[in-house]
Amino acid sequence: MPTPHNNAVKGDIAKTVLMPGDPLRAKFIAENYLENPVCYNEVRGMLGFTGTYKGIKVSVQGSGMGMPSMGIYSWELFNEYDVENIIRIGTAGAVTDNVNLRDIVIGMSASTNSAYADQYRLPGTYAPTASWNILSAAVKSAEEKGSIFHVGNILSSDTFYDDADSLAQWQKMGVLAIEMESAALYMNAARANKNALCILTVSDCPLRNLSTTAEERQTSFRDMMEIALETAVKIN
Repeated sequence: MPTPHNNAVKGDIAKTVLMPGDPLRAKFIAENYLENPVCYNEVRGMLGFTGTYKGIKVSVQGSGMGMPSMGIYSWELFNEYDVENIIRIGTAGAVTDNVNLRDIVIGMSASTNSAYADQYRLPGTYAPTASWNILSAAVKSAEEKGSIFHVGNILSSDTFYDDADSLAQWQKMGVLAIEMESAALYMNAARANKNALCILTVSDCPLRNLSTTAEERQTSFRDMMEIALETAVKIN
């Protein structure tokens, strides 16, 4: 049955879903990488498509920006549509000095300043982590592609414009990069006993006042997309 946020019915969506934040990036992937893509969702403009890549059924759908939006869409995919694996593909700001523009960051874990975990009423501090089977497959895919990549802790922040200017504090703890969705995705996956991973392209270095051009971002995005697609093949 469709949900309040998704037109699809069971069977329309593959077991593995790639989730960029931008629904137009989902459309780009479907049109440029998937064979015979079919649009299964247009509700609120959050486009979703299913097709095949190297003979494997794969879906791609936008998540929107921030943990509340990712929380809604990934929860429905895991719990209403029997999705087993979600791979977030997005952009990030570098935090540590050894992570540079256009590098790939694979999120082994996701620290957060969000209260998303409060809903679980846990007697402590939960540590959202990626699923090893997807993580190891993504590392192998990045190695095969010859990409410059880093694996480690990322920060999922509720704020894009941070009045506290706190990135330097997170840098002290070895956080690689900052983005806005992965902690919620990892928690939803854990609660549903499913699998999740975040693969990011560094689009800017806020502590060094560096950023990529639009043309460079397009090339880097393709690298990340191809790593994610090859990972989808490996885990299916």
